Amino acid sequence: MDYQAILHEIADEIVPFLESGRVADYIPALASVDPRQFGMSLTLFDGTHYSVGDADKRFSIQSISKLFTFTLALKFTGRDLYRRVGREPSGNPFNSLVQLEYEQGIPRNPFINAGAIVITDVLLSHYGDHDRMLNALLEFIRAIADDMSVDYSRTVAASEMEHGFRNRALANLMKSFGNIDNDVLEVVQNYFNHCAIEMSTAMLSRSMLYLANHGVDPINGREYITPSQAKRINAVMLTCGHYDASGDFAFHVGLPGKSGVGGGIVAVVPKVMGIAVWSPGLNAQGNSLVGTLALERFTSKTGLSIF
Repeated sequence: MDYQAILHEIADEIVPFLESGRVADYIPALASVDPRQFGMSLTLFDGTHYSVGDADKRFSIQSISKLFTFTLALKFTGRDLYRRVGREPSGNPFNSLVQLEYEQGIPRNPFINAGAIVITDVLLSHYGDHDRMLNALLEFIRAIADDMSVDYSRTVAASEMEHGFRNRALANLMKSFGNIDNDVLEVVQNYFNHCAIEMSTAMLSRSMLYLANHGVDPINGREYITPSQAKRINAVMLTCGHYDASGDFAFHVGLPGKSGVGGGIVAVVPKVMGIAVWSPGLNAQGNSLVGTLALERFTSKTGLSIF
């Protein structure tokens, strides 16, 4: 299959939609990002790589980072993790307080904001120090992306901390229910730090290979998590990876995937490849409008869907 030709076809077809979405302007540091940008990358199990557009441009991965923190937390705590965070779709916006109160401080899944804040708290307790936690997370991401230059933006993290009132409210509400062990501000700051990690679609497509191959990197042979854990992560990506639009993404794209309000989306084709796409303009649910269209066209043109 000529993947490069398919990527070029998709890049041409999505041009009319590039100004249809809206950037995440509630995060001031992201408000000025040009919505007309687009990049898409594929990495196969043998390391062969295909890209189109702004594939080497680094952007704020935002909630895609929740995939990596969930991986580490599951690796260290196993099934005990599910006593503090669920694995069901929320059916509500990613920052909903109402559902969290009704369910007594137990977030529905690790990919909504409240769930990712609990996961951050779990990792803080495991590492015992916020610097050790951040360094361990960056070390993990650099390994799976095979790129030692991966880092986070201090500017974006500071901007989110200054304006992240709702996320602080989520953390305080969970603290009142006994589901946050560490200092609330420290947990929230670490949450914003990992959301502010910057990567390109080229890096991200490479970083998805361990999930496409039952927890084992097919290029270097390193096992990061067990096959069972990889199965669980992919399942939660499919059902919860796009907030209250997860069912729609599964219907149209048909792959396990995870989005971020920076405009990125990652996805896996099991036993075949990792995929990443980026376009900053978002739809009403906070997912990349053009990125979702591009992935739908990719699975339609290639037949590479899990269904």
